[in-house]
Amino acid sequence: IVGANKIPFPWALTGGPLAGQGPFEGVSGETIMFSDIADAGAPMAQWDALPSSAKLQILGTIFILEWIGETPQAGGEPHYMKGGKPGFYPSLKEAEGVPHPVPFDLFNPFGFIEQTEQQKERGRNVEINNGRAAMLGIFGFISASKGLAVPGLDAIEGVGRYDGIYMGPFSSGDAGLPFVSSMLESIPPLARVLAANAGQ
Repeated sequence: IVGANKIPFPWALTGGPLAGQGPFEGVSGETIMFSDIADAGAPMAQWDALPSSAKLQILGTIFILEWIGETPQAGGEPHYMKGGKPGFYPSLKEAEGVPHPVPFDLFNPFGFIEQTEQQKERGRNVEINNGRAAMLGIFGFISASKGLAVPGLDAIEGVGRYDGIYMGPFSSGDAGLPFVSSMLESIPPLARVLAANAGQ
């Protein structure tokens, strides 16, 4: 999001597998700046432009947060599918299974906000609705980037077209990672099947 809005970071991503290739042909050596990634095009093209190490860090962080949120924690709430509070997330400071100590929580990290239980419940419901609205918006942009007619988004110049596979989180620049090469080999046949089914 930051890169897509052309907000530069003062530091560089080094060791990127795409340095000197594709949209980064003019980038010398092994250094890719955040501004170079912002110039890659649509948001998913920017994801493809990230070095493998950056992708693995992002996916690893998401995995850890999901793991903590979905596993029972000592003294915590039951899972929301088993009678727990929808939208509740356990404290990171007290969670089990965190690879290293975390000094802050996701919500109210410094403890400045005081809320009653009713305010917390309302906030959780608001956040769930925000998430639903965000998912609708994301799928609208995904559809528009594939050339589908989406009222309100078709005329926006910034909605770039993306020719890749959204459900394939790795691209040819990540071929050095385990199993990625075989995944990439399966994409063309899959794309042909999807195109044939779309024409029926």
